[in-house]
Amino acid sequence: MNPIQKFEQLWQKPLCYWPLLLAIAVATPLTFAPYYHFWLMPLLFGALIRLTELRPQHAVKSAYLFGLIGYAAQFYWIHTALHTVSGLPNLYAVPLTFLLPAFLALYPAAAFWLLKKFNLPRAWRIGAALPLLWTLTEFARERLLTGFAWGALGYSQIADHSPLAGFAPLGGIHLVTLATACIGAWLVLLADNSGRLKQRAAALGGIVLLAAAGFAAKYTDFTRPDGSTATVALAQGNIPQTLKWTPEHFAPTVERYYAQVAGSRADIVILPETAIPLMRQDLPQGLLAQFAWQAKENGSALAIGISQYTSDGRDYENAVINLSHYSEEAPDRIPYYAKNHLVPFGEYKPLPWLTEPLYQMMNMPLADFKRGGSAQAPFQMANQKVAFNICYEDGFGDELIASAKQATLLANASNMAWYGKSNAMFQHLQQSQARALELGRYMVRATNTGATAIVDPKGRIAALAAPDTAAVLEGRIEGYTGETPYMKLGSSWPLVILLGVLAAGLFAWGRYRR
Repeated sequence: MNPIQKFEQLWQKPLCYWPLLLAIAVATPLTFAPYYHFWLMPLLFGALIRLTELRPQHAVKSAYLFGLIGYAAQFYWIHTALHTVSGLPNLYAVPLTFLLPAFLALYPAAAFWLLKKFNLPRAWRIGAALPLLWTLTEFARERLLTGFAWGALGYSQIADHSPLAGFAPLGGIHLVTLATACIGAWLVLLADNSGRLKQRAAALGGIVLLAAAGFAAKYTDFTRPDGSTATVALAQGNIPQTLKWTPEHFAPTVERYYAQVAGSRADIVILPETAIPLMRQDLPQGLLAQFAWQAKENGSALAIGISQYTSDGRDYENAVINLSHYSEEAPDRIPYYAKNHLVPFGEYKPLPWLTEPLYQMMNMPLADFKRGGSAQAPFQMANQKVAFNICYEDGFGDELIASAKQATLLANASNMAWYGKSNAMFQHLQQSQARALELGRYMVRATNTGATAIVDPKGRIAALAAPDTAAVLEGRIEGYTGETPYMKLGSSWPLVILLGVLAAGLFAWGRYRR
């Protein structure tokens, strides 16, 4: 018996198996921003696979526990938003913190449950069927019940030195997830001393070819500069969420942002999500005109994050308004982008008859926005066409394609103050890096507390403001045009349909073999 087999005999024992599984799950946050240990995720995923092989009767339970602990470790900042910022008592905040991970963990459990239905040789079941099923269930996680894409395997590879990041412009984040799952699964086959030499050689060859293909794609230019350049200034007000909406803090907030606008001579100036903490229609007369005039005097095009009533006055929207061509004669004719993909429980209330009592216990203003609509037109700002999205929307690449096709620059306006000084702001930044790669354009991010950044079309962070400070991040961008292969596909659906057909083919082959 070789040393690996001796270790695996030890790992099969419950006193070793379950703590090891928990340790693997707890380590998953290290693979994402701000740590960027991308190389670790395939190893952790491979370890999960091997553990489920050692105790196959507990495979589904193990996958669920891996998801529950892993997602709880990654999204611990939910407690910060519920308790520290919103004031919900721990009696409710602690169980609610685990509610989302408990739901999300159903998807990895579903992948391993479905895997049991595939009557295939081990190499095909582990090396092909599982990566397909994992990717399909993660796609479902992004879509069902408005979706939650954070923590997808693929995001762990959106890092400077990861070759797998190159698959993002080819097929989006789900293709990166598939590549990551394949590497993890093939490492299991490669490390198996009892496996055939041909099988191990095939696994090694697959790993090398996949990494080489990703590396080549990463350094291929699918989009191109259009010859334009612009300077950008991204305001970071650092307004505490607990004070943001209090009436006595309105004037200091406005003064801070006005000073940041007045102090910049950049071509494009962007203020973060809900930077002005009052409905646009309720603002003191002349306030927007003052901001617009100051920006014009500085030679700047100005966009401001602000909430506003809908045209019928009955509801409200989370918006970014474009003051570049503001006219006092027509103060209501302001181009705007209104957020379309809303955060469940944060920006709209699912099952209000059940959740309304919780909202009454929390300090959470504006918790029921209306959607702005898909494929909204970019803003014309200076010499750039800027496609905006707001906060949570940056996690859904498919929804940004239509606007990006018309744009030369991408912009995200966010307010991550809900999550304090946690890793949430950096995990969100990593999603912006993925969008820049997928869409082949600069992405600029204006946030309240961080991470305010400029990301280049290769997903690299060109500039980053210190988090939790009042600052204005300035830099230069290039306008880009053209479409990546992912943009030409139009969404992740072609990839998902192909993966579904392949999974169905493997399932049918397994039925035929039996």
